[in-house]
Amino acid sequence: MQKVSRIKRQTSETKIELTLTLNGSGKISIKTGAGFFDHMLTLWAVHGFFDLDLVAQGDLEVDFHHTVEDIGICLGKAICEAMGDIKDVKRYGCASIPMEEAIARVDIDLCKRPFLVFDVRFPSAKIGKFDTELIEEFFRAFVINSGITLHVNVPYGKNSHHIAEAIFKAAGRALDKALQPEPRLSGKALSSKGVL
Repeated sequence: MQKVSRIKRQTSETKIELTLTLNGSGKISIKTGAGFFDHMLTLWAVHGFFDLDLVAQGDLEVDFHHTVEDIGICLGKAICEAMGDIKDVKRYGCASIPMEEAIARVDIDLCKRPFLVFDVRFPSAKIGKFDTELIEEFFRAFVINSGITLHVNVPYGKNSHHIAEAIFKAAGRALDKALQPEPRLSGKALSSKGVL
């Protein structure tokens, strides 16, 4: 059974349409107007085996902030919708991904209690034209709207591009692991309470 969601969002600042398949194969079509962010979302989808079709138009003449944050909102909502009631899955996922001199670890809990820990220090304020602080903004919007608890830790790294790549790859892998079926649950959520 495919876990698919379609989300549309239009404000005075952005217009976003996306289709997400969680149990896909990494097929992507991403056009946000921010080339570096397209690259990061591509890494997330490919390494998580998610199919993602995303078109975004935003007030890029201001900066990338509204577009990046609103994509985080939409992607979070899409994940929440596609996951459904989160039964029969492993719930927890983690991945530690190296990218040359940098390494990122991402831990995920599909618990319906959004929380973000983002322990990352970027050596530079920008990667090309992209503000590195927007990566945390993206993940904050993402967790608030998906209901996921997400911890992102980068203990070391010297190149901001490498650090960002490692984060997005690890986030994709960790989510994919958390979504894997757990047949021993027999129609239940992995919780001592019986529900999440």
